Amino acid sequence: MITVWTNGCFDILHRGHIELFKFAKESLQGELAVGLDSDVRVKVAKGKGRPRNSLEDRMELVSSIKYVDRVFSFGSDEELRALIKSVSPEYMIVGSDYNKEDVIGSEFTREVVLFEKIKGYSTSNYLK
Repeated sequence: MITVWTNGCFDILHRGHIELFKFAKESLQGELAVGLDSDVRVKVAKGKGRPRNSLEDRMELVSSIKYVDRVFSFGSDEELRALIKSVSPEYMIVGSDYNKEDVIGSEFTREVVLFEKIKGYSTSNYLK
């Protein structure tokens, strides 16, 4: 079976996240594994007041989405790299604002696929 990987904060779920999961699952016809940043990582990356939802809650929410098959968490770049290596996905899906060459763990996948973000959907903008 083909495995597809994506990761992120997924703090406050919105349509953009669901479309990403749907694309990963349906377009690539594989099992979708999702990695979630720890609460500490989200706070460092996003600032005071984040995450709004705890890691435990985010994992429960993401795992309940019909497109998602497995959910993991990580607290550092090294843990993320080790997770991706152990899952060994054929594809990694990242937002189109990323540079494929800079994606952590990309050396453990066959291809990094860019997902065009859904205009108007952003957790940071939503919280403003």
